[in-house]
Amino acid sequence: MRQLKFSAIGLFFLFALLACAGSGEKGIVIADSKKYEASLFRQNCAICHGAEGEGRTLDDGKIVPSLRKAEHKFNTRAEIYRQISEGGNGMTPFRRQLTERELNLMADFVYQDLRGGQ
Repeated sequence: MRQLKFSAIGLFFLFALLACAGSGEKGIVIADSKKYEASLFRQNCAICHGAEGEGRTLDDGKIVPSLRKAEHKFNTRAEIYRQISEGGNGMTPFRRQLTERELNLMADFVYQDLRGGQ
């Protein structure tokens, strides 16, 4: 009986550890976030970049990059801001749809929350 208790406790801690390790990989969950930036993302960005910023392939075959990985060419916060504001490479510019404050919030959101400052 005692051995069974220790096994159960051990399994509980193992599952808890795995759950914590798995959740840290993704970072923020946009769908659950109450942040204003997450709301802006859902309204303006999710249609192309995916609900969680994971990227996707559009119906016409164009590949929209993941915003969670810094593998494409816009890696610094300034480059991300410029891309959001000015658009290009198939992306719509948002300088006339978002305020300066919102543009900065979105650049920070991508750089800090989605990429963890990478």
